[in-house]
Amino acid sequence: MSGLFDDFRSEFNKPNNTLVQLILVNVVIFLVLLVTKVSLTMAQNSGYGFIMSQLLIPGDVNAFLHKPWTLFTYFFTHEEIFHILYNMLFLYWFGRLIDEYLGNRRLMGLYIMGGIAGGLLYLAMYTLVPFFQAQADTARMLGASAAAFSVAVGAATLLPNYTFHLLFFGPVRIKYIVFFFIILSVAQSAGTNAGGNLAHLGGAFMGFAYVKLLQNGTDLGRPIYWLADGWSNLLRPKPAVKVSYRQRSNANTQASTYASPSGSTASTASTPDQDEVDTILDKISRSGYESLTREEKQKLFRASQRN
Repeated sequence: MSGLFDDFRSEFNKPNNTLVQLILVNVVIFLVLLVTKVSLTMAQNSGYGFIMSQLLIPGDVNAFLHKPWTLFTYFFTHEEIFHILYNMLFLYWFGRLIDEYLGNRRLMGLYIMGGIAGGLLYLAMYTLVPFFQAQADTARMLGASAAAFSVAVGAATLLPNYTFHLLFFGPVRIKYIVFFFIILSVAQSAGTNAGGNLAHLGGAFMGFAYVKLLQNGTDLGRPIYWLADGWSNLLRPKPAVKVSYRQRSNANTQASTYASPSGSTASTASTPDQDEVDTILDKISRSGYESLTREEKQKLFRASQRN
């Protein structure tokens, strides 16, 4: 077991590993809830229901106002093994594309904002639409489906002609795969899992809007990045204070030594010049889009924002 925990900790400590970290958070919460449920059931304790009530988002807006944190906790919470398996596979397949073409920070922003959008649409429908109002008192929702839908629609909006090879179907463009799941959610939005399917549509809308606005130079995920950076800085251990002495004549040398890395970092994140873009386009014409490296794909995306 210690080896398993070490592997988990290693994945969380890796930089630029957001996709795996999101999946691990969902899996760890699922396993903790599973063990808790089994333990409390064997002990004939009813506390599990109270725990879940603090994580699931209710359909009644008044109940939600007493537990506003559920707008965030519900899309990390699963109870059924096939529910989490389906959601995590969906997230992994499409999340790889977002991670590769837009970077891990935007994957995190898209996931979280998709989950929030799905929860808000769910609450709005159960508050405003008479068909759902009658069910609002007993309605509860959990699962990462809305967040995963946001990532999937974001990937299909960014790369509509990217192809997945499906068993029995062969190569299929992801825009058709995503369109099929959206139509399926619309068809089931008045069924037994109405709340979940409504949330899918909220996440889908956010995925489309997020990427379209990003292509126009507006990044909706900036508040998410800011909060994530603040949380990361809060948890990061402070480095030990080192006292050193040097001659005054070396001060300028030291200053230029430390200035160089930050300058190179800034240049790599800047918009590529036309020569770089032409080189990448030549590579696409010779070897296809799939031959590009992660950095080249992200450079091409930044160049498209400039136009």
